[in-house]
Parts: sequence; C-alpha cells; structure tokens
Amino acid sequence: MKLIRKLLTIAGLSLALGTAAQAQDPIKVGAIFPLSGGAGPQGQHVTQAIKAMAAVINESGGVMGRQLDIIIRDDESTPAVGVSRATELVTSGVSVIIEGWNSPVTLALQPVISRAGILDITAVSKADPILSGEGNPLAIRINSSNGQDGAVIANYIANIAKAKRVAFLTENDAYGNGAQESIESELKKLNYSYEKVAEEKFPFAQADFRVALTNIHAANPDVTVAINANEGLGMPATIRQAKQSRLPGKLITAVGTVAPSVIAIAGKAANGIVGADIYFPTIEPFASNPVNTHFVKKTQEMFNYTPDKYMALGGMALQVWAMAANELKTLDREAIAKRIRGGSFQNTIMGNVKFAPNGQLESHYYLFTVKDEKIVVQQ
Repeated sequence: MKLIRKLLTIAGLSLALGTAAQAQDPIKVGAIFPLSGGAGPQGQHVTQAIKAMAAVINESGGVMGRQLDIIIRDDESTPAVGVSRATELVTSGVSVIIEGWNSPVTLALQPVISRAGILDITAVSKADPILSGEGNPLAIRINSSNGQDGAVIANYIANIAKAKRVAFLTENDAYGNGAQESIESELKKLNYSYEKVAEEKFPFAQADFRVALTNIHAANPDVTVAINANEGLGMPATIRQAKQSRLPGKLITAVGTVAPSVIAIAGKAANGIVGADIYFPTIEPFASNPVNTHFVKKTQEMFNYTPDKYMALGGMALQVWAMAANELKTLDREAIAKRIRGGSFQNTIMGNVKFAPNGQLESHYYLFTVKDEKIVVQQ
C-alpha cells in the first residue's frame, strides 16, 4: 500500500511538473506575408515589425506569462501558395495568424484559417469583402478599408482639387477594383459632377505602364488616381513613368500605397504627388505617444529601420490580440474576437482606438504631399 501511495505521489508530481512546463511553453503566432517578389521588401518589413512588437510584449511578461514565438511564412503574393502556407501554420499549432498584404490572398486564406478554428487578423489587405463574414465570421482588420479610403480620395477630388476630368490607373483585382468603385461611389454621394476621361487596368505584377500612361495623357485629365498595391515595384514604376511621360494634372495615389520605401525608389519623381494615410511614426499625434515611440525604438534597435504605416499595422495586430488575451486570460479564438470586434483599446501604437462591430479598426486620415522626397502632412 505504501508503495502504491508513493507511486501515485510520484505520478502526480510528474503530471504537475509536466503541466507547469507546458504552461511555460511559448505561444506560437503565425504570420503570412509576401517575402519575395515585388511586394517582398514590404512584407519583410511587416514581419520585422511583428517581431519587434513580440519583443516588446515578451519584455513586459508575454501573454499570460508565456513568451511569444513568431513563425513566418512567404505567401509569394499568390492565393494558392498562401493557402498552402496557412495549412502549414495550422499544423504547427499556432494560436493566431496575422496575414494580409494582397486582398486576393487574404480572401483565399480566410476560410482555411477559420475552418481550423484559429483566429485570423488581417493587417494590411483592404478589399471590403474581407469583412463580409463569408470567409471568416470573426474577421478583424487593422488597416483602413476600401470603403473608408474612397471617401477621403473623393473629398480631395471634389473639394480640394475641384477636378472635372478624372482618370484611373487601377490594379485589376479585388483590391484595385474595389478601391476605384469606392471612390466613384463616394463622388456620386457628394453629387459631384465630373467626367471619367480614362480608365486603364493592369495586373498586380505589372511594372511597365508606359502604354497606359500614354492613353491617359491623351485624355488630358485634371487628376489621375493611381491604385497600385505593389509597393516594391509597381507603385514606384508608376510614379517614375508618370513623371517621364509628363502626365498632365495631379497624380493622386490611393490611400496607404506610398510609404517612405516607395519614395526612396521613385526618387525626385515622387515630388508633388498627393496621398493620404493613417499613421506616420514621427508626426503628431504619434510622435508624443510613448507606446508608439517605444515600438519605433525597438524596431530601430532590432532591424535598423524606422517603421512605416504597414509595419505599424503588423505591430498593432499582434498588440491588440495580446491585450485582449491578457485581459480575458484565454487564447480562445471566439472570446478574443468578440472582445476586439466593437471594442476599444487604450494605449496602443495608434493611441486609443476603437473597432467597429464588423471588426474594422476605425481610422483617422491625414492628407499629405511629397516635397524634397519627404512626406509632408497637410494640417
């Protein structure tokens, strides 16, 4: 009997030690972004920002006392590849997946991740159907949506530029077409009278826009709206070639498509373009936000790079998830999603923020122009 009791005690102690050890295992966080191809540099920057935020969180005690381990996969800006990478992460036992540079890839990933019972947070992809619930009933997005962006660009066209002849150079996919439709819809809501004098469509990977720009040039627009999510290749090429073609009128870039990395490639050709965005690391109100400055400093320390808007979106995705998990003391997908959707969070990279009930982060926009190859925010 004593031997049995001793064996039971040893077994119980082993079980307790095993449970304690398991409780201290790192929490796996998946990240799927393009790490190669035209959007590869930007995707790499986003994953670096996620790592930087993970370091900040780990230094503060992690999530429920456990450290975060970031597992990164390359979607190659291709839906089929993205689905394969998502399946790999599901198999590896991640608790959440942060994804999304290209809207078509995100839309392909959503049902795969949802069926696996894993929380899916979209950092960058903008297409409105991402939040429709068809692919993921618990969708969450950090970046602004096409619908939100359309109102900003339409307001600039109608009330600031007062343009009557409008041309579109649009990426021919869910993101690009949705962005153009949103701008046109918002112009209609404003009851603004204008003529669409040209419309040129192109695939995501395209880098030669000379024929399209020649056609637009012949239409003599007051403004040309360039909608191009390929920030490593397509958008810089658009800007350079527009300048070379002496495109008439003002070149307006879709919200969130011109980061400092784009300007670095486009060079002086970027001077004079107009855009809008929701985050600038060293401009108020972000410059005086201690949470943001800590994130910026950590990213600079780890990667010798100042985070742009896309990197902030990746960092925000992980930060908000971790805040919800620590508050609720659970990794349960549904509980965390319900806390985020329609909820508010204090002291984030972007300050005090609120999510709409459909999971969309509510954003504040800042118009800017480029002068001397630097972004200048319009007050």
